[in-house]
Amino acid sequence: MNGDSVDIDLARAWVQAIAATVDQHKDHLTQLDSAIGDADHGVNMHRGFSAAAALVGMEPDPVGAVLVKVGTTLISSVGGASGPLYGSVFRAIGRMLDTPTATTQEFTAALAAGLESIEKLGAAAPGDKTMIDAYAPALAAFQQRADAGADLAAAALAAADAAEDGMRATTPMQARKGRASYLGARSIGHQDPGAASTALIFRALAETAATR
Repeated sequence: MNGDSVDIDLARAWVQAIAATVDQHKDHLTQLDSAIGDADHGVNMHRGFSAAAALVGMEPDPVGAVLVKVGTTLISSVGGASGPLYGSVFRAIGRMLDTPTATTQEFTAALAAGLESIEKLGAAAPGDKTMIDAYAPALAAFQQRADAGADLAAAALAAADAAEDGMRATTPMQARKGRASYLGARSIGHQDPGAASTALIFRALAETAATR
């Protein structure tokens, strides 16, 4: 790939990087989830992305085919709400990238389709203390840098930083969707685990793009 495109090698490397960082942070994700959820987010995400990384082979698929395959694997192997949500994201991204390579602008549109899929499936919006609170600012930052002519690595770095800011911003929020919403005001003061895992995914993209 050049600095302004996503190819099959980067897509595979991104999935491998997600699996590695989820493995590294799975206990932290579970700790976050134990405070306001079912205490299984880290285990579930680790199982799903480990399965996805093992499935990503060397066949010369279009970029999108790899990511659709990842999404399908997450839906079938991740428990709770995370499987359908993350699975729908990767399937939506993949369906927009039915080409051998994708430009940064094309990848922006694919990320936007991913966010739309979460909003539709989860019926959540920014401020509800969900993964959207990390994903939406990440997409906005990515798009802003891409529109300004930045290459993939620079856009991905901006997205990762914005995702982490969004993740931290969930701590003072009261959850309005998902399992955490049952806690009402008791959800305040705890970081959302879905926002945390979303930030890991965008950071893995930034680190992968930076080394290509």
